[in-house]
Amino acid sequence: MKSLKEAFNGCDGVFHTASPVTDDPEKMLEPAVIGTKNVIVAAAEAKVRRVVFTSSIGTVYMDPNRSPDIVVDEHCWSDLEYCKNTKNWYCYAKTVAEKAAWEEAKARGLDLVVVNPMLVIGTLLQPTVNASIIHILKYLTGSVKTYANSVQGYVDVRDVALAHILVYETPSASGRYICADSESIIHRGEVVEILTKFFPEYPIPTKCKDEKSPRAKPYKYSNQKIKDLGLKFTPVRQCLYDSVKSLQEKGHLPIPTQNQSNFNIN
Repeated sequence: MKSLKEAFNGCDGVFHTASPVTDDPEKMLEPAVIGTKNVIVAAAEAKVRRVVFTSSIGTVYMDPNRSPDIVVDEHCWSDLEYCKNTKNWYCYAKTVAEKAAWEEAKARGLDLVVVNPMLVIGTLLQPTVNASIIHILKYLTGSVKTYANSVQGYVDVRDVALAHILVYETPSASGRYICADSESIIHRGEVVEILTKFFPEYPIPTKCKDEKSPRAKPYKYSNQKIKDLGLKFTPVRQCLYDSVKSLQEKGHLPIPTQNQSNFNIN
């Protein structure tokens, strides 16, 4: 706590973006919740004007009663019991942490704004592979032979960064902001189709793990709040393409021998 206070002194704003990702609920829950509370308390004591907290779509959509026909918006919250029953500890921890942030901010009169992004992909800043980009990398290395009969929403990391700037710099910004393009919520089958089109040299799976059940349908999300602030989303095809190119540049994938400089993203 002392180190946070020292870091926040003289700051106009704070962006709290870090959260552990692990399958161990004990290692995830305590750092996520306690760490978030400490940031809010330290920011309030330092008289920071606004805190922007990176939450997740995982705090919004985990609800066993939702259907593809229901539009999910910023008023929706994930069901904690459902998160526990499905052992989705990341969504559980992020939901508890975000609720704790709101409670602490309200109690201390702190201006808090929250960004709830989908699965963040795109170009890598760091040399290592982070948890979200593994969802793309696994389809390219041959480590998986099938894809799941499920849907996933993606958002470019650069769009998420801009969303944080917009909610911080817009005086009227308040509450939560779902950060995802409705066109970027696609079936895993579409993901592998796009990857195969762009990068046919990799052993990308072509079969669905569950071919007997009906094809899962994309869910509907409202992103009007963040769009009203001026955010324009990067198309999912571009996100996926840039993700793979970045993985190549960072040495996580072999670079193909053919020239793709004139490749058409569309």
